[in-house]
Amino acid sequence: MNSRIKVKLWRMAESKKILSNYTANLSVPSLLTLKTAPLSFKVPDECAGMRLDQVLAKLLPEYSRSRLQDWITQQQVKLDGAATTSKQKVWGGEAIEVMLQSNPAEQPYQAEDIELNILFEDDSILIINKLAGLVVHPGSGNWNGTLLNALLHHAPQLSEIPRAGIVHRLDKDTSGLLVVAKTLTTQTALVRQLQARSVQREYYALVYGEVVRAGTVNAPIGRHPTLRTKMAVVEDGKPAITHYTIAERFPGCTLLRCKLETGRTHQIRVHLAYIRHPLIGDSVYIKGAQKCAPHLRQILAAFPRQALHATQLGLEHPITGEWLEWQAPMPNDIMQLLKNIRSASNELA
Repeated sequence: MNSRIKVKLWRMAESKKILSNYTANLSVPSLLTLKTAPLSFKVPDECAGMRLDQVLAKLLPEYSRSRLQDWITQQQVKLDGAATTSKQKVWGGEAIEVMLQSNPAEQPYQAEDIELNILFEDDSILIINKLAGLVVHPGSGNWNGTLLNALLHHAPQLSEIPRAGIVHRLDKDTSGLLVVAKTLTTQTALVRQLQARSVQREYYALVYGEVVRAGTVNAPIGRHPTLRTKMAVVEDGKPAITHYTIAERFPGCTLLRCKLETGRTHQIRVHLAYIRHPLIGDSVYIKGAQKCAPHLRQILAAFPRQALHATQLGLEHPITGEWLEWQAPMPNDIMQLLKNIRSASNELA
């Protein structure tokens, strides 16, 4: 066994030892009482010399480090009754008090009775097949009528979870599958899966041009250097990897199956435009007129949104550990578009 694995196993054992010694003293309140019932416990002697944020990460592993840091910054963590900092060292025996309180600025939204297409739901997660045209999160120009507003109506307890449990997004005009967490613990677990790139997400994408073979786009994505509302492939962007295979070929356009390895904003749209096969209907990332078979030009130009659909989602259930997968068939508008393409192509054959 190499030294790195030994160190990792030792750390896991130490963490379990600390937790087993002190879990009996931790009574985690329900989400409905988070704002009034703090956690109170003593710093374990085993943690002497560690920073406060490191101790909290060990004692409260169900919460992300960023959330713990935010609670300390917002003075929701007291050490011996006083406000403190993340870098404060502890020596064992100090009293810690933690108010498990979400940031009020994250929850200014109202519940709205908006129909949701729910494919799966239990106490931990929701799997939703989002319709094209539905904005996921309120923002400039779309402060209501969003998926978040719908979630608050469907499950009011989500008002206690940042972003109502949303851990990843689909663009307004992209349809298909996304997962929503129903507790703080499952939200943290899902975010960690996304960061570890273990969540499987596959999309159908209808693009301009005849793609010759399957491939991978490995190009960093960041804000466009001059058009700040757009994303672009830029040298100092974040790593972004998209794999694609050919699902069906047509004269002048191709139906692709895209698999995300990362999840950057507009990733598939940016990557496909980068390899000069922009999505049909994508008014943001299409540059100029596209080469197209004459008999399909009008059909493709008339499609009102980017032809992108999240068709498959796979993840490890954050509580049971079971691997689960869901599929969402193509929506009617893309199905009709493909039917029109096939019909027009057959007429010329």
